[in-house]
Amino acid sequence: MQSYLCHGSETMGKGGDKMIYLLDVLFLLFLVICALVAVSLKDLLDSVIVLAVYSLIMALIWLEMNAPDVAFTEAAIGAGVTTFLFIATLVKTVRREK
Repeated sequence: MQSYLCHGSETMGKGGDKMIYLLDVLFLLFLVICALVAVSLKDLLDSVIVLAVYSLIMALIWLEMNAPDVAFTEAAIGAGVTTFLFIATLVKTVRREK
C-alpha cells in the first residue's frame, strides 16, 4: 500500500504533485525564516523557542518524505529533549545576550 504523501505517487496525478512541491517549498521557506530569526534574536529563550519550532518543522518534513521513524525521533529529541536542556541551561545562566 502506497501513501498519498509519497513523492511520485501515480495515484495523485499532476495536481497532487504540484501540491507536494508547494508544501516542500513552504517548509523550506519556514525553515530558513526560523533559522534567521533564531540567530538574530537577542533574547536566548526566544531563540530556543524558535529552534523548537524549527525542529518541529523538520519533523513534518521527515513525515512528508515517508520517514515516520526519523520524524518521531526529530520531534522527541530535537523539539523535546534539546529544548528542555536549553531552557534548563538558561535558568542557570543569563537570559539575554549582550
